[in-house]
Amino acid sequence: MAAAEPAARKRRPKGHFAAAAGRAKRPRGGGRQLEAGMRGILITCNMNERKCVGEAYSLLGEYGDLLYGPEQFSDHEERLSGSEREEDEDDVEAALKKEVGQIRASTEQKLRRFQSVESGANNVVFIRTQGIEPENLVHHILKDMHATKKKKTRVILRMLPISGTCKAFMEDMKKYTETFFEPWFKAPNKGTFQIVYKARNNSHMSREEVIKELAGIVGSLNPENKVDLNNPQYTIVVEIIKNVCCLSVVRDYVLFRKYNLQEVVKSNKEDALQNPSSLTEEQNSKVVKPETEKEEKSSEEVKENKNQGETEAEPKGNNALTV
Repeated sequence: MAAAEPAARKRRPKGHFAAAAGRAKRPRGGGRQLEAGMRGILITCNMNERKCVGEAYSLLGEYGDLLYGPEQFSDHEERLSGSEREEDEDDVEAALKKEVGQIRASTEQKLRRFQSVESGANNVVFIRTQGIEPENLVHHILKDMHATKKKKTRVILRMLPISGTCKAFMEDMKKYTETFFEPWFKAPNKGTFQIVYKARNNSHMSREEVIKELAGIVGSLNPENKVDLNNPQYTIVVEIIKNVCCLSVVRDYVLFRKYNLQEVVKSNKEDALQNPSSLTEEQNSKVVKPETEKEEKSSEEVKENKNQGETEAEPKGNNALTV
């Protein structure tokens, strides 16, 4: 009897397993996963992603309201329900199609200015943006924090604007960046630049190949675009996560400490210790002072020698010394 039980069970149709597999592959909450075509802000943190998202919403909301005004939602659903009463609902199929369209429209209306999506990498948060320019917002945040030296986050490390995304394959990236780079590098626009590259959960892309190809595209847009690894006007940020390439062109990358919110608020003394090149002119003059004193002493020795009647070689030009 026990052996006959499995045979007596109802067999499931083959389509059942295919449908289940399809459901398993779909990300939960449709559109809640980083994908090509999105724009937003990529944020790195240290182990606490939940708290990172909370800090990001608070910080972005604060500065977003300052730059773009308070976020507003239109009462779209009420207008739809009012018009729905006037329609003839005899045609069931037409009514169903209309309902689907209304759901999509209302969903679009409810998309928030900032929405967290699954990034696909540990310790990385991606905040999708709607109706704002990510590079302008992040630059404004860093500029204010750099000026005030006021620390506003605990777990957020770097905050990188992502102005465009495409598939992380070389041909797709080349095709996309040919137009993406134009606002900054296409003649008559020009500037010095560097490329910073980071790949997560991706092994098929080569760092050297990506940098070489993208630098070649920037050069083809205007031959006057030059590489500067010390203090460039623009930094091209390339962040690859799985099969998505996130791109942006940012300003003041060196000044704002690689867009690190923990570093940008450090005092000028800490800055000077870690960055000797950031010394002021007055500080530099103090550093050079010993050398000028040596030069003054050597000139005094020359005068003494002249008084003693010693002859010296005469340099060419108007600065020639005479006995």
